[in-house]
Amino acid sequence: MKRRHHEEHINHERWAIPYGDLITLLLALFVVMYAVSAVNETKFRVMAQSINEAFNGTGKVIEPTRDSTPAVQVPLPNQSRAPAASPIAKIDVPIPPRNLPLPGHEGAAAERQPGEKRQTAPADNASVGKVEQPSLSQISDEVQRAMKPLIDKSLVSVRQTPDWLEIEVRTDILFPVGVAKLQPAAQDVLRKLAGILAPFPNTMRVEGYTDNTPIATSTFPSNWELSAARAATVARLLTEQGVDPHHVGIMGFGEFRPTVSNATDEGRNRNRRVLIVVMGDKVENTHVISDADRVSAAAAASAPTTGAR
Repeated sequence: MKRRHHEEHINHERWAIPYGDLITLLLALFVVMYAVSAVNETKFRVMAQSINEAFNGTGKVIEPTRDSTPAVQVPLPNQSRAPAASPIAKIDVPIPPRNLPLPGHEGAAAERQPGEKRQTAPADNASVGKVEQPSLSQISDEVQRAMKPLIDKSLVSVRQTPDWLEIEVRTDILFPVGVAKLQPAAQDVLRKLAGILAPFPNTMRVEGYTDNTPIATSTFPSNWELSAARAATVARLLTEQGVDPHHVGIMGFGEFRPTVSNATDEGRNRNRRVLIVVMGDKVENTHVISDADRVSAAAAASAPTTGAR
């Protein structure tokens, strides 16, 4: 007889085997992930804080963790330095007050005590006031000796007052008409004046004046620009020849401060001029000397100097 083969029954629990494999793989995956994630928490926080600070520009001090290894505090750019100043303040460093001498400099400091300086300041100012007039007189004498040929031709004049000294130079020898470029002869004159003025510490101002002839060029739209440019040209040459530029200022008055009427050629010629005003210590360099000031100062002067205006 033939054997009868029985049909195999369907195994309904076949799914359990791959499911068990999957669970085993997941368990292994979680174990590996846990092992990888077990990093130094302190270093991780420091790194995260640094990245956050780099992108956001803000941060705070990292608090110590519960690990046995102490956390590292990273100094932040915008962190207040007040706590760091406390240990420094506890260091006993002898810092003398401003009015006390430094160690080893008692003798030199004793001669320059601030209190003594304030007490001697009025005496120093008084001495400066006494030196002021002889200083202006000395400058005036030297200028008159050096410029005597031009003074005799009424091209240069020197006027001294108790508070300032005026050296007036006519533009006949300085500039051609309508320009601010010096003539060759003018450079020699200004070099002599610079050699006289350079050794003195007086502040001075260069003032430019024109006549009322209208000018409307691309370089000089009006006489304001022309007079200021001429004053600047003279001031620049003086500083190039040794006059301290910190003591020099310029002003341009255009045609609005004439000395005589502009009705004649001679009057217009006299109004085209450059003044070098040497200040005394009592007058600020920014003070604008008016015609009334010049009249009253000339009347108060003890002796007039030579030169025609």
